[in-house]
Amino acid sequence: MKRPTVVVLGAGYGGLSVITKLQKLVNADDADIILVNKNDYHYESTWLHEAAAGTMTPDAVRYDIGGVLDKGKVNFVQATVENIDTKAQKVITDRSEISYDYLVVGLGFEGETFGIPGLKEHAFSIANVKAARQIRDHIEYQFATYSLEEVKDPSRLTIIVGGAGFTGIEFLGELADRLPELCEEYDVDPKAVRILCVEAAPMVLPGFDEELVEYAVNYLKSKGIEFSIGTPLTEATPEGVKIKKGEDVFEDIPAKTVVWAAGVRGNSIIEKAGFENMRARIKVDPDLRAPGHNNVFIVGDCALMINAQTERPYPPTAQIAMQQGAHTAHNLVALFKGDELEPFTPDLKGTVCSLGENEAIGEVFGRKITGKKAAMMKKVIDNRALYILGGPGLVFKKGKLNMF
Repeated sequence: MKRPTVVVLGAGYGGLSVITKLQKLVNADDADIILVNKNDYHYESTWLHEAAAGTMTPDAVRYDIGGVLDKGKVNFVQATVENIDTKAQKVITDRSEISYDYLVVGLGFEGETFGIPGLKEHAFSIANVKAARQIRDHIEYQFATYSLEEVKDPSRLTIIVGGAGFTGIEFLGELADRLPELCEEYDVDPKAVRILCVEAAPMVLPGFDEELVEYAVNYLKSKGIEFSIGTPLTEATPEGVKIKKGEDVFEDIPAKTVVWAAGVRGNSIIEKAGFENMRARIKVDPDLRAPGHNNVFIVGDCALMINAQTERPYPPTAQIAMQQGAHTAHNLVALFKGDELEPFTPDLKGTVCSLGENEAIGEVFGRKITGKKAAMMKKVIDNRALYILGGPGLVFKKGKLNMF
């Protein structure tokens, strides 16, 4: 009997969780397992805001994929996925076509600009390691240039962050930590720096406890961060941004740095391949398969799941993606054996939002935590993710071991 071929697309939290769990559950003769990823490294996407702000080096947020693979069971193919032919059961990459019996799609997210003019051309997005490095270098360049100018351009020291969701707030926290170092290094008066968060919605961190949100906003304001809530960003230009302050009332804000952190969507390959989707996310069946495709699983940012209690989608978090990945590995083994597949239910242990190195807010096991206690819990969560994927060796190599 022919061994089934399992192809996993993407080495993010979801895809890598499938691989690391599956390689523990099967023998080398049970299946041919192929992992396809654009890069030969995995990056901690939940750490990218730190690399973008410059509080962590870009290399610190990534590690080699090969270090967590059982090479006797998994074949790694470094290639860019260009399309999926579900009828022919093939994945088309920039290097070759790969046939599959079972497919797992974990291709991650892309930025969502909501059609706002100029965002793609004139705003940065914290999308990956290279983008994070570009943002860090760009901010440092603006500080360096400002320090050399005879006639100072204040827009060089104006940073606009679009979005007051999870990514935007965590990035603001890191900027608040980084600012004193930048000012000292480039002999810049901190009072000359302006960091403004612009959010179209009437709230910060939607879904978070109001008391915790108030704590976060007050803390960031104490660090000099400004907020403009309920004011949509309507355009980005080479000179800055335009925001809507009221009915037919707009304000132009000159800024050399605009970072868009107000929305993500699934991967465009989902749309290209013809799956039924919403913003490149597939509303998966309870067992995480794509509707109408019994041999295709969707995990991570490309999977859309509705929380029955809130009647809203679960947020595309690393916690859920890793749980989906491990669950999918078990369901793949069940398919190999002809057993019934199990439905997936997220086991949400809590959420922590960092506000810099030693500040955070969170709800963990039903308890609200703030300050250093929350920041320590955030590091515990980060280290736990490393442990699940790569064991204690990866924690000692890449973990956040300096608790305080």
